[in-house]
Amino acid sequence: MSKYKAVIGLEMHCELKSNSKVFSNACNEYSEIANINVQALDMAFPGTLPVVNKECVRKALLMSIVLNCKQPEYLYFDRKNYYYPDLPKGYQITQMHSPIGIDGHITINCNGYEKDILIHDIHLEEDSAALEHFSDASLIDYNRSGVPLLELVTEPCFNSAEEAVAFLEEMRRIYQYCDVSDADTQKGQIRCDVNVSIMDEDAKELGTKVEIKNVNTFANVFEAINYEIKRQSELKDAGRYAEVVQETRRFDEETGTTKRMRGKVDAIDYKYFVEPNIPKYKIDNSWLEEIKKDIPELPRERKNKYINSWHLSEYDANIIIKDKSYADYFDECVNSGIDAKVAANWLIVNIIAYLSKEDISIKEFFLTPKLLKQIIDELNKGTISSKQAKEIFFKALDEEKVPSSYISKDIAQISDKGALEEIITNILNNNSKQIEEYKNGKTNLFDYFVGQVMKETRGKANPILTKEILKDKLDN
Repeated sequence: MSKYKAVIGLEMHCELKSNSKVFSNACNEYSEIANINVQALDMAFPGTLPVVNKECVRKALLMSIVLNCKQPEYLYFDRKNYYYPDLPKGYQITQMHSPIGIDGHITINCNGYEKDILIHDIHLEEDSAALEHFSDASLIDYNRSGVPLLELVTEPCFNSAEEAVAFLEEMRRIYQYCDVSDADTQKGQIRCDVNVSIMDEDAKELGTKVEIKNVNTFANVFEAINYEIKRQSELKDAGRYAEVVQETRRFDEETGTTKRMRGKVDAIDYKYFVEPNIPKYKIDNSWLEEIKKDIPELPRERKNKYINSWHLSEYDANIIIKDKSYADYFDECVNSGIDAKVAANWLIVNIIAYLSKEDISIKEFFLTPKLLKQIIDELNKGTISSKQAKEIFFKALDEEKVPSSYISKDIAQISDKGALEEIITNILNNNSKQIEEYKNGKTNLFDYFVGQVMKETRGKANPILTKEILKDKLDN
């Protein structure tokens, strides 16, 4: 563990969901086929003019409100001027002087403690194209050019990799719950720049900041931060603190290390100025009020409901809220009449494991809450045993048939007390020696008697009722 205090800030980029891109009418849809979602504006052809996508602005404002930010009186955009092959215009349309939200905050939970994270700003901009590099050439895919991008900049208020990742995971859930983004890291819909510095515990000034660009998974963010803390600490311990220079680095997945890209002595002068082709737009308070009504139940609120109202453990609640589709499925189960703890157990123990094994989403899962309820209702009535319930569960999935089609007299559990008493009496009459041993203290023979009943009934005897009758007969 480092003896220094780490100070970390994040710049999180998230692609928004919309039918078209943020400034053109090209389709905003992920595709592995290059250059099929492209219009002339995305490639900076002369004579093209940007038109703002109102839905993207609405979603950006919704996130600004959710993050407790202040919204601007006027919406306008700026040009960020720099040249790079994936930016054909030579500038990016972004927000520098009047972001969609400033001075926000959000509370996260990390390893059992809560922490308030300060949001410097959140702003709407266009994404760049994507470069694919080969040994002798680089190719440009313009599908991503102009995709609406929401950039969230935190204050340097994290002190560990665990806190940073907890924040990123919470933000991904919020984006998904608010339906503003699928937030899929596998599709590059979330990327992150990480700023790391270290300082003495009692120091008042921050140490030299190092930026790690475009870290594409949360696991890599975790590794990159911990490596950078270790690297900077070792430099400081060696008395070569001047060697911790302000620079931009990248994370190398193969080695788990960060590597220098370029120096960054001073901030780059992007020569920002107001985008002249997009007029200012006054953000009406009535529109903000409408947007507030669209804010759904957020993951933190659902977790509190699951624990306080539906009496789940914090462990179970955390698993369920991790994915919005899990939480939606769970809510539908409870609303259909399934006990919350029973629904949580089936979801966590059986359903999520099945989804992982088959590599499918819960939206592709055959057993809807309504169909799952068929199994649970019969289990509650005692018609089937818990073992039979699981057998029906997997058989229904394998054959894609409704569970009720498997529940018949042939497999139904024997829950008739009179019938069970008759079966148990016959078994006891034929096991007098074992009864004597049981009464002499060999109480583990109780399981032997249960096994005999199950053998006689081919596993159909209600186990709870069987044990009750056996105990009563053996003790009396």
